[in-house]
Amino acid sequence: MKEFSYPLATATWDNAEYDAMQRVIKSGNFTMGQEVSNFEKRFSEFHDRKYSVMVNSGSSANLLMIASLFFKKDNPLMAGDEVIVPAISWSTTYAPLVQYGLKIKFVDVDIDTMNLNLDQLAAAISEETKLIFLVNLLGNPNDFDKIYSIIEGRNIYLIEDNCEALGGEYQDTKTGCFGIMSSFSSFFSHHISTMEGGLVLTGSEELYQILLCLRAHGWTRDLPKENHLTGIKNRDQFEESFNFILPGYNLRPLEMSGAIGGEQLKKLTEIIRGRRMNAEAFQDIMGGHPLIKIQKEIGKSSWFGFSLVVRPDVDYSREQLRKVLDSRGFEYRPIVAGNFVEQKVVKYMNYECFDKLVNATTIQRNGLFIGNHHYDVSSSLQALSDL
Repeated sequence: MKEFSYPLATATWDNAEYDAMQRVIKSGNFTMGQEVSNFEKRFSEFHDRKYSVMVNSGSSANLLMIASLFFKKDNPLMAGDEVIVPAISWSTTYAPLVQYGLKIKFVDVDIDTMNLNLDQLAAAISEETKLIFLVNLLGNPNDFDKIYSIIEGRNIYLIEDNCEALGGEYQDTKTGCFGIMSSFSSFFSHHISTMEGGLVLTGSEELYQILLCLRAHGWTRDLPKENHLTGIKNRDQFEESFNFILPGYNLRPLEMSGAIGGEQLKKLTEIIRGRRMNAEAFQDIMGGHPLIKIQKEIGKSSWFGFSLVVRPDVDYSREQLRKVLDSRGFEYRPIVAGNFVEQKVVKYMNYECFDKLVNATTIQRNGLFIGNHHYDVSSSLQALSDL
């Protein structure tokens, strides 16, 4: 494997995480248990929101969010309902929409913030729009005040894909707390790592209980005695043990992942602080560059990574940029999945595009991103100063 002097991602673990793993090994309980429960509780407390449900990935978190809206008692989603999404995100932002028979409406992104273009969002909303699936891309919050003003008085659900934006803030509120639900990832390259893992955050007790049921087989075992789905559970645990009420999954996390997550949360404030300090250095170096645009921050980004988009009207190319980054030891990737409409998988989707996706296409063809880290990389970033 190629060695990079500036890798895309690095570990945030130390002895605390390995000790947590050993604690689980000694307990002999490897399936989801008290460690996961403790992690969920602390994750909720960090966001000042009532409920967290840990799952085995951020992709599964997105799947559970969409699935749960189909089983609400009032105003559930139905197959064929219209969902507005930004044209740039990860594949599993969109996949659950296909799997549940929803109609996808792609809207262009803002060339500066890389989040949903809000002028186009306002124009794209129709009588059929039932859900807006926001993405806080590369850690950058959306302008939630403007979004709220756009959907005010409309019967539209708002959810967030916050997998890249743990710790981001808008108007002193953490991202992931603006929609009715939000998803998070704790995969290796993200702000915290639990090996594999993800979470759904919500303030709705009903949705929380639906999520619990869907996460584990669709059974009632994890529901409280009195709940929104069955009323009151059977007192006979034998009768209740294999009681299936929803078409669920098995998306449960490992107990070891919950234990690691608990240790990672203790470090999260410092991890975010380090990433923001690096971002200040990056902005000082690359802000106003004549050849390359960088992402415009809304609120307080948690800076998942640093985007570099070659301006379309200059005599410079992404290939030239890549050669420079290769020569200086930078690992890099495309900006998420680029303009997703250009991915071959869309042949399986029921979708339309609202207007032309000009900015998403520009970002796909001219852009890439390099990593950010929890430790000081400002001196390494100086290698970008003469691009």
